Amino acid sequence: MTEPATLPRGTKPEGASSEQEASRKVREMFTRIAPRYDLLNHLLSAQMDRVWRSRTARELKPILDRSNAVALDLCCGTGDLAFALRQHAKARVVGADFSHTMLVRAREKALGTNGTATVEFFEADALRLPFADQAFDLVTTAFGFRNLANYEAGLREIARVLKPGGTLGILEFSEPLPGVLGDLYRFYCRRVLPKIGGLISGDAEAYAYLPKSVSRFYRPEELAALMKQAGYTQVRYQLMTLNSVALHLGVRK
Repeated sequence: MTEPATLPRGTKPEGASSEQEASRKVREMFTRIAPRYDLLNHLLSAQMDRVWRSRTARELKPILDRSNAVALDLCCGTGDLAFALRQHAKARVVGADFSHTMLVRAREKALGTNGTATVEFFEADALRLPFADQAFDLVTTAFGFRNLANYEAGLREIARVLKPGGTLGILEFSEPLPGVLGDLYRFYCRRVLPKIGGLISGDAEAYAYLPKSVSRFYRPEELAALMKQAGYTQVRYQLMTLNSVALHLGVRK
């Protein structure tokens, strides 16, 4: 298995020459695609994104059922995983993202019928969170971790805000291994998805970046190794939907 140290330290959008520039480009990209983000998530995944988030929430139910627990959904986008975590949960759930436009949509969706927000959202950079040490029992992130400018720094910052014994859950895409199904997946992601996403969003560059970011990201076993290297214990992962999505779980010491 390839050692994590030999792999990219963080996402590298085209033209980015530093971590700061990579972060800026990712923020700008998600700001541009925010108006069509939810529609395209559901359309391009054939609604499977709802299934993946629901399965994640079910897996984390023992934590979410605790009335004194506090959960943070990081890189929350428009809030879909945060809402899946909050549904039928006793725990308090908050979300954080560095794209203001995404959070505007998340806050609109969070308003219940009585005008009270079901989830609180904060504008924050995942690498420099404005939360106290050991503030959360659970930290999750769905399809956002691979967009961090520095993966190791992200894992360390998450560990800082997690309580000892707290759980980290990373839901991320993963390219299937070569083979008929894997090749079909790659054809769809590299040829079909960018065209549909670019046409509907009006931003071809963003939907060309997204499949590239998946192909450059860690294999599930590599991300698991990186989590262990960062000090997490009880690290494991579950593969879903033709091994194209993985839910990684780890516990802070």
